[in-house]
Amino acid sequence: MAHDHQHGHMAADGRRLRLAILIIAFGLVAQLTGALLSGSLALLADSGHMFSDLAGLVIALVATIVAARPASGRQTYGYRRAEVFAAMINGLVLVAVSVSVAVAAVGRLLEPSDHEVLGVPMLVVGLVGGATNVAALLVLRGGATHSINMRGAYLEVLGDLLGSVAVVVASIIVLTTGFVQADSVGSLIIAAMIVPRAWSLLREVFRVLFGSAPGDIDLDDVRAHITGTPGVVSAHDVHAWQITSGATVFSAHVVVERDVFCDMRVDETLDSLDRCLAAHFEVEHATFQLEPADHADHERATHA
Repeated sequence: MAHDHQHGHMAADGRRLRLAILIIAFGLVAQLTGALLSGSLALLADSGHMFSDLAGLVIALVATIVAARPASGRQTYGYRRAEVFAAMINGLVLVAVSVSVAVAAVGRLLEPSDHEVLGVPMLVVGLVGGATNVAALLVLRGGATHSINMRGAYLEVLGDLLGSVAVVVASIIVLTTGFVQADSVGSLIIAAMIVPRAWSLLREVFRVLFGSAPGDIDLDDVRAHITGTPGVVSAHDVHAWQITSGATVFSAHVVVERDVFCDMRVDETLDSLDRCLAAHFEVEHATFQLEPADHADHERATHA
């Protein structure tokens, strides 16, 4: 059931990504043309960011297709972690774009007289770019809540929208005051807005790749719920990790009273543990190992 639900999400995400790719491709052509006509670094920077958006959306689409492949005897969890690697690539591209934009902007600030900026084309194309970003965001918004891959694509486009706003503001300043350095300042603002979003995405990627417990799950709280189940004495070797965003896997060794085995209450105890976990935590797959109290003395205490 969970697999069918996840497959439905992936199919919808694929449709969202295809439509967003078409929208962003149109905006990229418009922005590159405007950057060449206006001589605006901010617009060129935003074009570079939009190109990274387009590349990121294509990567996200490929990852969605790969992640939809079924599990096999070797890939026992399937290929869903492809989404995480796609998000990592998107995050690294965002960082690279922000650094290159910042370097170019500083260079122009140091030598402002060498560059002419035409405010009108810059303003018009900035508005067109912003409109395409808004359209793409509306398309992607539905998938950003359940998939790290889609969240990466969404953040790419959101960062570009903020960049378009900076381009529009800079162009207005150039038109009204003649202060052409506003173009370079706008570029620095774009770079500054990209970095936090890239870091947020990469931090989530590394949390998944390092097998960290999801941020919304407190293992002490999980352990307390488990030990509150009738017949349970304690729990150890408690682990929670994610295959990809929203796909949490859980395992634990559960020490139970010996009567649970003697009275044939193993099935009943396992059902209670499953219900307890499903009622309080978002866990896709859980594995419990039931053991009598004296069995724990035979195990090495190497885990939480």
